[in-house]
Amino acid sequence: MSELVEGSSLPNRTALPTRQRAPRPGGGRHRAPVPTSLPSDAPILVLVVSGQTDGAPSEIASVVQVDNPQIEVRLASTGSLAGALPEDRAAVIVPLLTWPDPAVLGEIGKTVAATGGDAVITEPLGPHPLLAEALHIRLAERGLARADRVRLINIASPVDAIIVGVSGGAAAVQAAQPTAVLLASRLTLPVVAACLDGEPGLEAAATRLRAAGAQRLAVAPCIIGHEMSAVALADAAGAVEAGCAAPLGAHSLLADLVARAYGSQLAT
Repeated sequence: MSELVEGSSLPNRTALPTRQRAPRPGGGRHRAPVPTSLPSDAPILVLVVSGQTDGAPSEIASVVQVDNPQIEVRLASTGSLAGALPEDRAAVIVPLLTWPDPAVLGEIGKTVAATGGDAVITEPLGPHPLLAEALHIRLAERGLARADRVRLINIASPVDAIIVGVSGGAAAVQAAQPTAVLLASRLTLPVVAACLDGEPGLEAAATRLRAAGAQRLAVAPCIIGHEMSAVALADAAGAVEAGCAAPLGAHSLLADLVARAYGSQLAT
């Protein structure tokens, strides 16, 4: 995959990886989030990440561009955002956050205000049912959940309960509750949210679940991946003797959420 450059448009589309997407039904949840054609002066989509833009953020931006060739997509860090905003067109800024992060959102808002450009900032990507679906898939990939929704109640589950792990403290944990409920519905298991790097933390969540009878626990990190190192994530799960799924990373459902955030602004 060709690399993205901070504060610039994605590389020429011919250099992007070829992706074959299965046809989707015409309505409901899988309705196309963005019209298939847009005017030449349509707002630019600026995807903003706190920290480095390489790795999962770059891959997500590439997937959004390949799946939505009618959109001009740019990727920037919070530090390079000013240079990524267009001077002669509007922009829709989509923060690459699964939950509200006041510090990051505040920094983005200050940059937009300072530049005086025509830009709107969307809400973070979560909570959303698609996040619960992506978490389910990541758990199944590690053998910590069945690959499909429960259909027969007598089929044994690999674990007894799930901890949805977020970063950002109590506010992020509170914001994760709806997705935890959706994941619990998908798996028919107890699911609680906890902070991976603060309070209320994994230890309190694990103690609560084990007191209720759950012995085999798994952590479902509801983070992109840049928020916490893989080593720190594994150590956090290991400290409470729980299995651990991979972070959401560049899952295609996150690219869908980015496109939906952009499309919702076009609709208004």
